Amino acid sequence: MAQKKVVVVFGATGNQGGSVIKSIQGDPKTAEEFKIRGITRDTSKPNAKALEAKGVETVAADINNKDQIKAALQGAYAVFAVTNYWEKMDAQLEEQQGKNIADLSKEAGVQHLIWSSLFNVNHLTNGKFPNVEHFDSKAAVEQYIRDIGVPATFFMPGFFMSNFEGFIRQSPDNNNAYTLALPMPDDTPIPMFDAGDDTGKFVKGILTHREKVLGKRVLAATDYETPKQIMETFKECFPNGGGDAAFVKVSKDEYKGALAGAGMPEKAQQELYENMAFMHDYGYYGKASLDESHAILDEKPTTFKNFLSKSKAFADLK
Repeated sequence: MAQKKVVVVFGATGNQGGSVIKSIQGDPKTAEEFKIRGITRDTSKPNAKALEAKGVETVAADINNKDQIKAALQGAYAVFAVTNYWEKMDAQLEEQQGKNIADLSKEAGVQHLIWSSLFNVNHLTNGKFPNVEHFDSKAAVEQYIRDIGVPATFFMPGFFMSNFEGFIRQSPDNNNAYTLALPMPDDTPIPMFDAGDDTGKFVKGILTHREKVLGKRVLAATDYETPKQIMETFKECFPNGGGDAAFVKVSKDEYKGALAGAGMPEKAQQELYENMAFMHDYGYYGKASLDESHAILDEKPTTFKNFLSKSKAFADLK
């Protein structure tokens, strides 16, 4: 029997990394072809032990430690790399983390680096929205990967459906009805993505269609939905408690004020405002179609209706 190819998965116990592991192991064909090496900070944690019980090789490595990363990448065929900007809110740190992974992947002879990337909003909007750092830092790493010539595909996660579990809430300003309040028009196209269930579907498709997707971006989203459509789906799913649900467009100051009230620092307020505001005129994915990215899937991505039906956040409305 041929030796299995090693796929290194960063953030193995997290949402995206865990989804990748689940999809590869859940498909008999990819489970036969690939062996998973999960990278986590602490292999003694219950989540890591649960992965080991499923046959995952777990390796303790800090994403900021080049020697540990180098050791973790030895013998790897492919790497799924994801970083967490929000842990430190430091774009330079995230960029350096990504560049280190790129350099060490090249040194280790990795044949397929799958980088969790996003568009450069500053460039996309011609400088109108220069503060969406968690997009731009990942885009800078993407460009670096291209420049140094690592064989790579760029996995571009859409707007997390799980965000709406926090965004949609009862509003005293709207007769206590469930309300989605964002600083964007109600016809803004939002690429909807279930990170927990669907990251793995797209990454598995990337791994099994390597030649087709090398050097390309894979737009990981089910479809585009507008705030108006999102709330119509919410009402359809929860006709009892959510029947009066509505979208409300709020101003920049109102939105930032709400974030400030939740204890968020000014830098993050501005970043998240710009994150919402750029989508209508410029598009989260630069208004690109999702069709080519869907062509590599062998499982249907999760709809927002499916997501809401299993959401624990709205369980009381069922």
